[in-house]
Amino acid sequence: MAAPDVNTSLDPAIAARLKRTADGLVAAIVREHASGDVLMLGWMDDEALHRTLTTGLATYWSRSRREYWVKGATSGHYQHVKAVALDCDGDALLVTVEQEGAACHTGAHTCFFTELPVTVPGEGA
Repeated sequence: MAAPDVNTSLDPAIAARLKRTADGLVAAIVREHASGDVLMLGWMDDEALHRTLTTGLATYWSRSRREYWVKGATSGHYQHVKAVALDCDGDALLVTVEQEGAACHTGAHTCFFTELPVTVPGEGA
């Protein structure tokens, strides 16, 4: 499901550096400013990134609802943007935020709370 084709005021120099998915999206990895914890992964198109950069509130494109959403608009768990960095390939953003409340829709501080077992041959405990 592609993001909408909207006019945006995103700086053309920034837009030119983005390498988007076939759906027109860029992954946005979100980390907490104070702790450095990785909180979540969201998706942004040019307009969501523009809104994030100009409002100071993290704004994403919901692939399931097919709409823009400001993190915290319904839960009160806002993400106040401190910095946004583009990776060297232009295909991912690192959004550093001051998180109000839980970042995960489950109520957890971070969405990354399910540890998977890692088994490396030849490495013993």
